[in-house]
Amino acid sequence: MEKPVGKVTHIFPKIGVAVVALSDDLKVGEELRFKGPHTDFTQKVTSMQIEHTAITTAARGQQIGLKVDRDVKVGDLVSKTG
Repeated sequence: MEKPVGKVTHIFPKIGVAVVALSDDLKVGEELRFKGPHTDFTQKVTSMQIEHTAITTAARGQQIGLKVDRDVKVGDLVSKTG
């Protein structure tokens, strides 16, 4: 069962980071699915940051930088898979 957790609002393709506006809490180690018209993959959260500071948990309403394994697009939806 997937649970929506946010949406990609910005990308930094050269460093493999997506900015995600969170609609739910998120922790390092959780598995996410990125889904959009040209995107569909899952990955574990390995690294998150807020304003260049590493964090292990993030709360609904925050915007976080999230290390991504593949290309994502602005507007892609992000869901927890577990």
